[in-house]
Amino acid sequence: MSTANDQSAAIRVFTEIGIIHQLSQNALERTLPDGLRMAHFGVLTHFMRRDEPQSPTHLAHAFQVTKGAMTNTLNRLSARGLVRIIADPRDGRAKLVCITEAGKAMHARALNAIMPFLQQTLSTFDQEEFESALPFLTRLRETLDRARD
Repeated sequence: MSTANDQSAAIRVFTEIGIIHQLSQNALERTLPDGLRMAHFGVLTHFMRRDEPQSPTHLAHAFQVTKGAMTNTLNRLSARGLVRIIADPRDGRAKLVCITEAGKAMHARALNAIMPFLQQTLSTFDQEEFESALPFLTRLRETLDRARD
């Protein structure tokens, strides 16, 4: 059974995570090249990790956004030539999205652009602090991921 102190600590952890997310997203977005937004960078990063065609619906689910919001992001990326939206060969009515070579190059440019911010921020911590935080953060993410839908 959890106590009021346990709940208070949990609320404080989630509050800190939320603040960190807001501060880091705003700082990173200011450094991204060519008007790239964090939503765009997130999609490009997703494809760099999983370089296989995916449906807009799958992407919306993965990012926990509406299909409309994901469609808007994908259309903006497509207009810039960073992703390609194609008909699903198994179902011509459905769409698939994949990253382009230009998208991979933009992702590399974005990573280079955010490195000074990351290096400045990381310089105030040692590697051990990051490594010790990872097990807890990973377990928390996995728990939240299992609980969705």
